[in-house]
Amino acid sequence: MTQQAPLKIGVAGAGVMGRNHARVLSELRGVELTTVFDPDAVTAEGVAAAYGATAVTTAQEFVAAGLDAAVIATPNRYHADLGVALLNAGVHVLVEKPIAATVADAQAMIDAAKANNRVLMVGHVERFNPAVETVKRAIEGDEIISIQITRVGPFPPRMGEVGVVIDLAVHDIDIIRHLTGSEIVEVQPQLVRTRAEREDTALLQFRTANDVIAHITTNWVTPYKTRTLQVATKTKFVVADLITRQVTEYFGQQPDGSYSTRMLHSWPAEPLRKEHEAFIHAIRTGETAAVTGEDGLRNLEVALRCLGED
Repeated sequence: MTQQAPLKIGVAGAGVMGRNHARVLSELRGVELTTVFDPDAVTAEGVAAAYGATAVTTAQEFVAAGLDAAVIATPNRYHADLGVALLNAGVHVLVEKPIAATVADAQAMIDAAKANNRVLMVGHVERFNPAVETVKRAIEGDEIISIQITRVGPFPPRMGEVGVVIDLAVHDIDIIRHLTGSEIVEVQPQLVRTRAEREDTALLQFRTANDVIAHITTNWVTPYKTRTLQVATKTKFVVADLITRQVTEYFGQQPDGSYSTRMLHSWPAEPLRKEHEAFIHAIRTGETAAVTGEDGLRNLEVALRCLGED
């Protein structure tokens, strides 16, 4: 079997997430990190030098860099313009969540991917969290009653133009859709702004088309970081810590109130690495991406409905 040439891949945006993408890509087989784009030359050069890549400071240079694939980790408002340009140039694209700033921008990227027969995948990295995968396996074939997700922590030092719904809750909107296999049809948001220009506390209630009720608690006012997922089904209650990746299943409840518990095995794997492996797999095989552009669009639509911006 002839060995496939490595995919030439670039990273746009050399902030915190961009640097993480560059690190993971530099460790993967079958890919070669060739180009890093950031408008700040010092930042671009610093990250590029660390991984033996070339630094560029304009989107035009990045699009023209002869890439097979690219990761977009720029601020949201730049996703669509850069994504469409890359897709039209025949480049496969992994774009950080949320897919774009507006539904129209997201649709433009989806259309460009289809027109050019390229992979467009959205970086909803919690899909690849081993704890989320373990929960999904544990509830397979069972009827879900409710989902509760808590994603809270201190105010982040780096915060741009979005609040907690777009920055944090969009992860959990995706988890709800992923676990239920259904679309969110009802949204009841409660938002508060205390320290930020946008909302920094949100309590979000949902109902899916298959009648699962779900609740997300998210904020930037809790002094410590918590990421928990709780799923109630007709036969069990599953609790996952998305940070420690510990998953516990409660089952066999008796009339006297007693029940059984068991710890579920969660494989130790870096979610971002698994995300990249899924992206590369989709490129190599032509299979549908694990998190499609349409998934990203649906998640964005729900988040914007929570903000009253649909």
